[in-house]
Amino acid sequence: MWRLAAMLLLSSVCRGSAQLLFDSPRLVEKNACNHSVLLPCSVTNMELNNIRAMFVRWKYKGKDIYTFDGFQDKVTISSDFQSASIFVPDILSGNSSLRLSDEDAVLGNYTCEVTEANREGEIIVELRYHVVSWFNPKENILIVIFPILAILLSWGQFGIVTLKYKANCPSEKTFGLIISGIILTLFVIIGAALFIPGEYSIKNASGLGLIVVPTLMLVLLQYCVFMTAFGMTSFAIAILILQLGGYILAAVGLSLCVMVCAPTQGPLLISGLAIIALAELLGLVYMKFKASNQKPPQPPRKAVEEPLNAFKESKGMMNDE
Repeated sequence: MWRLAAMLLLSSVCRGSAQLLFDSPRLVEKNACNHSVLLPCSVTNMELNNIRAMFVRWKYKGKDIYTFDGFQDKVTISSDFQSASIFVPDILSGNSSLRLSDEDAVLGNYTCEVTEANREGEIIVELRYHVVSWFNPKENILIVIFPILAILLSWGQFGIVTLKYKANCPSEKTFGLIISGIILTLFVIIGAALFIPGEYSIKNASGLGLIVVPTLMLVLLQYCVFMTAFGMTSFAIAILILQLGGYILAAVGLSLCVMVCAPTQGPLLISGLAIIALAELLGLVYMKFKASNQKPPQPPRKAVEEPLNAFKESKGMMNDE
């Protein structure tokens, strides 16, 4: 009988001294979009349903940053990790995951130690930084390409004005169009340089703003070009309305994208920029068509007849002599 009691006691002791087992990722990544970080610590073989038997300790580089003592019902938080927190009711189910604010979540190895009565175990969780691009590569390319294409087409329209409609374009207006085109081009170039593919930042957002906002100048420039060349026609007005609509779409997409770290309205922004470039292309084709159909100006009849009469008179005088 005593042998049976000894065996039961021995099995109970062995069972009580068993290690706690963990089922948690050992690697966690954070990025610029994170406001907080959750370091997982999940035990799979909890047995006692008694919070007073639990003790949880989180450490960073050997120093305690958070401890929970169930027996004393006491929580201790390090002054360097004031945001550290654990949802205490989940500890009984084995979840002792630690939540930190993005500012407190320094990179490195964190150790989670869990004790249940006379059983214990620990797990090491590594926190790394992962760079996440603000826009995907295709969106990055299109956001830069469409404004640059629109500017090139605008310069093409200016070339047609200076070559085909030079008489209608005084030097002051020509100078003003050139300066406006140069300023717009510089804005987009600087914006493209700041809008380097990468994670969300103030620099990237500023670059995107310099790319999108100044494209309103393209509407004004195209209006000036149309007025200088042949005035407002119904087709020219339709092109300007289309271009203004594209700018409104791009501006709305810009405002929605800069407000979030992971933008979902990139297609709206790109659609607006594409419409602006399309309007510039239509304007260039329309101007080329109008210029090719324009008849060269004929000199006044009087201006032709007077030199001819003078020539005839001089010839008659020579014959009389």
